[in-house]
Amino acid sequence: MPVTKEETNWGMLSHLSALAGMILPFGSILGPLIVWLAKREQSAFVAEQAKEALNFNITVVIAALVCYVLTWVLIGILLFVVLAIYWLVMTIIAALKASEGISYRYPLALRLVH
Repeated sequence: MPVTKEETNWGMLSHLSALAGMILPFGSILGPLIVWLAKREQSAFVAEQAKEALNFNITVVIAALVCYVLTWVLIGILLFVVLAIYWLVMTIIAALKASEGISYRYPLALRLVH
């Protein structure tokens, strides 16, 4: 079954909603979580993409905590910068793929939410 334009828009929003983390604490998790909870029953594509975004952003938060701990040995600062760039680039790529109706799976993401 083809993915509708509305589904691709919601799929894209599920990834882009993680950018709320730049403004709100844990916004990068709350954005995809809200999309997933609101749309998981209505569209398998949106549910899959929102879950994927949620899992990726949980993984990034865990990695950021590790970077924070590693700041005591100074390597954490560099790792945090690399992590931030990786997060932004992967979020944009995922949003673009979802806008095309293509299911996207983030590399290196823990699959915590099923």
